[in-house]
Amino acid sequence: MDEQLTIGELASRTGVATSALRYWEELGLLPAPARVSGQRRYPPSAVGLVGVVLLLRNVGFTLREVKAFVTSRSLPGDGWRGLYRHKLTELDQRIAQAQAARTAIAHGLACPHEDILECSKFAAGIAAFMAGASVEEAHEEAHSH
Repeated sequence: MDEQLTIGELASRTGVATSALRYWEELGLLPAPARVSGQRRYPPSAVGLVGVVLLLRNVGFTLREVKAFVTSRSLPGDGWRGLYRHKLTELDQRIAQAQAARTAIAHGLACPHEDILECSKFAAGIAAFMAGASVEEAHEEAHSH
């Protein structure tokens, strides 16, 4: 029989707290392990499954999305690729928002006013933002005058 890991051994090998492993098991991210005298015993492959959860979390997936990934892997059709496409679109939007925010902040640092609240461009940007413009649109509005 393959070497079985206790929850403590799995935690040690993966760097994930035992409480998180129990929670992930409860959520269905990890399959329920076998029990020996009431104690969890994981197959060595559980290390890889924990790695999948950690990697997906690190690239921006929520635990709910990780669960969808885990359950969609073996489904026919688009399955996990659809989840990846959706996450890629979401990340592209977040990157665009972060780039717009960075541009706005860099321009703010270049403002010659001691008090940025006295800057007419800043005030125009705030007004545009409050009128429903995105950060990028508000920045463009402020600098079009």
